[in-house]
Amino acid sequence: MKSKNISGSVLFVLALTTASSAAIAAGTSPAVPTAAINTVAGMAPVVESDNLYSETRTDRMLPAVKQDLERVYVPNLRGNNVTVIDPATLKIVDRFKVGRAPQHIVPSWDMRTLWVANNAERGNDGSLTPVDPRTGKPGKSIPVDDPYNVYFTPDGQSTIIVAEAKHRLDFRDPKTLKLQYAIEVPKCGGVNHGDFSIDGRYAIFTCEFEGSVAKIDLVNKSVVGYLKLEMPKTRFKGGVKSPNPLETEICTVTKGMPQDIRIAPNGKLFYVADMEADGVHLVDGESFKEVGFITTGVAAHGLYPSRDAKSLYVANRGSHSIHGKPHGPGSVTVIDFATNKVVTNWPITGGGSPDMGNVSNDGKWLWLSGRFDDVVYRLDTATGKVDTIAVGLEPHGLAVWPQPGRYSLGHTGNFR
Repeated sequence: MKSKNISGSVLFVLALTTASSAAIAAGTSPAVPTAAINTVAGMAPVVESDNLYSETRTDRMLPAVKQDLERVYVPNLRGNNVTVIDPATLKIVDRFKVGRAPQHIVPSWDMRTLWVANNAERGNDGSLTPVDPRTGKPGKSIPVDDPYNVYFTPDGQSTIIVAEAKHRLDFRDPKTLKLQYAIEVPKCGGVNHGDFSIDGRYAIFTCEFEGSVAKIDLVNKSVVGYLKLEMPKTRFKGGVKSPNPLETEICTVTKGMPQDIRIAPNGKLFYVADMEADGVHLVDGESFKEVGFITTGVAAHGLYPSRDAKSLYVANRGSHSIHGKPHGPGSVTVIDFATNKVVTNWPITGGGSPDMGNVSNDGKWLWLSGRFDDVVYRLDTATGKVDTIAVGLEPHGLAVWPQPGRYSLGHTGNFR
């Protein structure tokens, strides 16, 4: 036992020393380590135990990533293509064909490939299309069964294909995509989004059509259990065009429709966006119990931490329907991580449907797809001012590139 503890400590110190040396070489100040988190084998150390996003600050960009093109990649679900935007000019600079029904654009664990997840809705011809972030050009698509979304284990040893229609998580080799093993989630209808514990021991995935979440033991490769989320007593009225203030109604819906999920900076709570409940559930990861709820806006959907990890941006899609109408009461709510209170709410000018995206590497802009409006929104994170860019048919999980961080856990850019 002693030799294991000593070797673990040596590895931890070496990892921190390497990280500090890299920071000094890059001309930045190395982060000061806090109380050590006992992570799973092969996972990079948590540098600040009270902020697992500490290594995603603006000055923490990998040297290789710095050479990549500044671009926003937008998958157009019904167009079977990707629109490429230059964020400096807000102009479209490219568009290329991919597989059928592209859902999300996912940075690989090593941050050297952007994977377009084409799940071929209700078909059997799903695929992943690799995009080289250095050139912005796609490679040849690779057949993969039902890749609605893509994640990566914290140690980088497995690519997790979220096979939504199959109620399954497929763990594949990151280089060859050969199947390693699968975890069935039979009680998780609509499994689609997930996030990982601070120590990498488990993940929690949302079950869109069950109104619940599933906890996955990544060490023992098994399902820990399912948690049905509680519905609030009231919610916002649907079908109202950009009301201010939003009108409410008694919530008669018996189960929610959870979407995106994000862990708090201190690793204690998971925030779960629910488009039927119009807000965010708070789930304690360790006890796996719901401990609170924050009302945000109509159809809470996407979740993105601010660059300083002090705020959480919630994209409210503006419709309780899976296939909503354009110009709905879409908005973005800003939640303070420290207090779990709403700081402000930014309505989309003229109505809209903000869905999925990410924050720019400098933290000044929040980019989101306008799912039912065939546009992309760029919001100023200081004022909420919105710029709109027309793209293709039904844009979904866009990726903003390049990004800071040591590695990617998947989705449209969940970095640590």
